[in-house]
Amino acid sequence: MKELADFIDFDIHFPITDPTWIFFLVLVIILFAPIILERLRIPHIIGMILAGVVIGEHGFNILARDSSFELFGKVGLYYIMFLAGLEMNMEDFKSIRVKATVLGLLAFIIPLGIGFWTNMNILDYGVVTSVLLASMYASHTLIAYPIVIRYGINRQRAVGIAVGGTAVTDTLTLLVLAVISGLYKGETSDYFWIWLVLKFLVLSIIIMYTFPRIARWFFRRYSDNVVQYIFVLAMVFLGGGLMELIGMEGILGAFLVGLLLNRLIPHVSPLMNHLEFVGNALFIPYFLIGVGMLINLNVLFGHVESIKVAMVMIVVALVGKWIASWLTQKIFRLRALERELMFGLSNAQAAATLAAVLVGYGIVLPSGERLLNEDVLNGTILLILVTCIVSSFITEHTAKRIAMHDADVEEEKEQEKERFLIPVANPETLEGLMSLGLVLRDEKLPDNLVALSVINDNNDSVKQEMRSKRNLERAAQIAASTNVKLTTVSRFDLNITAGILHTAKEYEATGIIIGLHYKASIVDSFFGNLTENLLKNTYLQVMVVRFQMPVNTLRRIIVAVPSKAEFEHGFIKWVTYMCRMSSQLGCRVHFYAHPQTLGYIRGYIQKKHKDTRAVYSELDDWNDLLLLTGQVNYDHLLVIVSARRGSISYDSSFEKLPMQVSKYFNNNSIMLLYPEQRGDPNESLSFADPRGFAETQYYDKVGNWIYKWFKKHS
Repeated sequence: MKELADFIDFDIHFPITDPTWIFFLVLVIILFAPIILERLRIPHIIGMILAGVVIGEHGFNILARDSSFELFGKVGLYYIMFLAGLEMNMEDFKSIRVKATVLGLLAFIIPLGIGFWTNMNILDYGVVTSVLLASMYASHTLIAYPIVIRYGINRQRAVGIAVGGTAVTDTLTLLVLAVISGLYKGETSDYFWIWLVLKFLVLSIIIMYTFPRIARWFFRRYSDNVVQYIFVLAMVFLGGGLMELIGMEGILGAFLVGLLLNRLIPHVSPLMNHLEFVGNALFIPYFLIGVGMLINLNVLFGHVESIKVAMVMIVVALVGKWIASWLTQKIFRLRALERELMFGLSNAQAAATLAAVLVGYGIVLPSGERLLNEDVLNGTILLILVTCIVSSFITEHTAKRIAMHDADVEEEKEQEKERFLIPVANPETLEGLMSLGLVLRDEKLPDNLVALSVINDNNDSVKQEMRSKRNLERAAQIAASTNVKLTTVSRFDLNITAGILHTAKEYEATGIIIGLHYKASIVDSFFGNLTENLLKNTYLQVMVVRFQMPVNTLRRIIVAVPSKAEFEHGFIKWVTYMCRMSSQLGCRVHFYAHPQTLGYIRGYIQKKHKDTRAVYSELDDWNDLLLLTGQVNYDHLLVIVSARRGSISYDSSFEKLPMQVSKYFNNNSIMLLYPEQRGDPNESLSFADPRGFAETQYYDKVGNWIYKWFKKHS
């Protein structure tokens, strides 16, 4: 037995140093902490931090905070800031940048002022120590940001204000830290402040100018998801590393890169899904566990002075952040729920606070004392724990209430059905068609994408069936990578047009997305027999598209609209799709139309899609379409709203459209859109007054009479 015991060595030494077991234990914590705490109704983030306290050297000493926690922790911290910038709705941020700046300044000045007074009068610290310690109260980390992502409210106004305020507050805090650090390193001079700010501004301008151009160039040439993910991660750490080179914290660089790549990574893209998945599954939990391992509760509660310092720090930090959120709410007349959400997101102390206390702890004064002593160090750890708990609870509670408050159940019940049918016969155009479908679809509606492959019933059906299967599998992979349910259909039919029409009827499709026909010979028509037969035999909305570059790299959408397009049944539908595409891609949409038509477009967008960045230009005569050749660049999408023969907005000049497109727009990404023309003759459109009365439900009486007359006699 002794020999057997010697052979099977169960001796375990703590802390565990074997990389295999370290990684296994971390994964177990990441796996079971959310499961256990969900039953206790405790936010997952707190579970990660408490788990770090238990397994750390100040707990049961199961794991040591080795280099792996430092590496993954830094990646996780950068990830939080990067995702915060990436998830921000830039169009909303432009409208709230003043609010975000005000919150950031208040969240910096108020805790700094209160903290400086309490540090001088209650804790009896010196001026420099009081300033550095007070700046720690001002900083905050978006440690609760994954909660708002989980509840799907990350595009709320209050979230954007809190995220923007974080950038302002942390920038000012890190500037204070850099100045004090340089003061004791002998780096300060008469021009230290100017030189530091100048370096920060120059580097920011360089990053803002070069990074988006490099990323756009890369995404156009490399479509592999793994390669794109590695590229984005490299850009994040390059931005962070450059910021550290000039004496700032890398989290600012990561946040800036997230803002700059915002428009190139749509919210519904596979790349966005991969970024969120890897960060929330591994890097961010690693960071939170590492934060918990720093907490030494034994030393903290063993010293009365540490408890006093910790209590002052906690009270000042929480009160200062609450006052800042309250003042912001009152100044801009926000909802009480928005104030609570801003307070919940902005009171967690972690990243910049840790940086400041570690720098201050490492500075030794001429008297032999540290600039920030052990009481401050231990108090900071408790400050991090308490503020993270408070932040997580408040954010979780408020996010749930906002999600419930904003969910309009009645509106969702009354919402019209929407389902796009996407024939995927050509592997070369498949990815572009699927990307367009993902951008156009309503995220609130499930199961609204159908991929179709039609097989002719002939001698080559076996080969076609294999090709069909591969195409549908590829389409399913693209949809699955964005967590979107895709219905795949493979059917035999006499011809492809009949297969598309039958499937559209069976699945109640409301729109069809197909690729533009490749003209194989001189005698071949521009659209090809498939598209021509499809347009003749269905009144559904049909979008015929050709992309010269990935959808996410488009910089502008230019829409040419014919006169009287507002009288077509599908007018509201296609305008909604253009606004939705503009929002998802973060680009501007430019409408060219007759002045009267522009009035209807502007009125509807002002009423239903106020956040859309829309530009309106007059196009009096459809024959002037060629004037757009000077407006459409290589990275623009030209959308030409056409019409079927016999419809209200049909014009004889549409006959020249194929020739014009093939001759003047052959190198551009293009969409030929045929609006839906089927509907209840008694149904009237309802949208805003084109003369600017956006709150008034209006429909021109003459237009209504013309509409009904055409529907009756067509």
